[in-house]
Amino acid sequence: MSEAASQITAIIEATVESLGFELVRVTYGGGRKPTLQIMAERPDGTMGVEDCATLSREVSLLLDVEDPLQGEYLLEVSSPGIDRPLTRAKDFERWVGFDVKIEMNETINDRRRFRGKLVSFDGDNLSLKMDDGDVTLAYSDVSKAKLILTDELLEAVQKERAAATGANDG
Repeated sequence: MSEAASQITAIIEATVESLGFELVRVTYGGGRKPTLQIMAERPDGTMGVEDCATLSREVSLLLDVEDPLQGEYLLEVSSPGIDRPLTRAKDFERWVGFDVKIEMNETINDRRRFRGKLVSFDGDNLSLKMDDGDVTLAYSDVSKAKLILTDELLEAVQKERAAATGANDG
C-alpha cells in the first residue's frame, strides 16, 4: 500500500466503519489527475449504488477537512465486485475453494505469479492447487491477490446475494 493510501486509510477507516461498512482496499495513483479508489462493502458482502453514494459523500467531506492529498484527484467509491481483490485474512478464509490469482513479493520456484484453486488458508499460509502442481505460499508475502471470475464463483455470489436479500426482506 502506498504511503498516500495508508494515510487515507487512517483518516477514513473509523468513518467507514461507523456507517456500517468494511474497508476492503484503498489505492491512490495515476497520471496528471490521480484516482483515489476506495472499495468497501457491508459485513454481509453487499454494496449497492446508494451505499456507494453515501460513502462517497461522507468520505469527500472528511477529505475536504483533512486535505491529505496535494492537487486535484478523482474519488472513486465502489464495491469489490465479483472478481474481487483479496486483501484481508478473512477474504482468504471466505473464498477457500475458488480460483485465485496471486502475486508474491518474493520469487518462489522461479515465479512470482500463481494461479489456481485456493485449497486452504490457516492464517499464515495458503495452499493452491494449480495445473502444474500444488504450492504453499506465505500469506505475509502476498503482494496482490484476487478471485478469478468463473461460473462456480458467479453461482456462489448469486446464492449469497439471494440469501442476503431474503434475510433483509424478512
